[in-house]
Amino acid sequence: MIYAFLADGFEEIEALCPIDIMRRAGLTVTTVGIGKREIVGAHGITVCADISDSELCFGDIELIFLPGGMPGTKNLDASQAVHKAIDLATEQNAYIAAICAAPMILGKRGILNGKNAVCYPGFEAYLDGAAVSADKKLITDGKIITAKGMGVATELGLEIVRVLCGKEKSDALRKTIIAE
Repeated sequence: MIYAFLADGFEEIEALCPIDIMRRAGLTVTTVGIGKREIVGAHGITVCADISDSELCFGDIELIFLPGGMPGTKNLDASQAVHKAIDLATEQNAYIAAICAAPMILGKRGILNGKNAVCYPGFEAYLDGAAVSADKKLITDGKIITAKGMGVATELGLEIVRVLCGKEKSDALRKTIIAE
């Protein structure tokens, strides 16, 4: 199962674009609203999550996805459900993808220690122990996928499809959405 966490103040494109791409690839994605099902994005767009965090029952985790945005990232970081998901994903050797400011949640927990990573400019200090790239927009290092921000949302979705479904599926999807 893929769990995509949404908290008030999330960056809409960073969340919805990768979720859409994953679902187009046939992946099962459950959106999880922090504290409620109706979540308001950073730009006033309301999204109805599939479930709220109080309804969450973890099974096998393929990937957890943390979109950025402010104060969305801070709201994700304050969530026990998000931290439990990170712990379970780590225990199950599942993928964790984070974009924009959200990699700071992983950095603060030491998960990026010894990893290559990227984040939205200005959040590098939170990526404790990571080798932060200034010139890359997206990095996959082991089971951790990080991306810089909204302009990379399509690439992040395609990268998630690549690691979970293979390059052929990702390349085919890239052609259908005219990402080249």
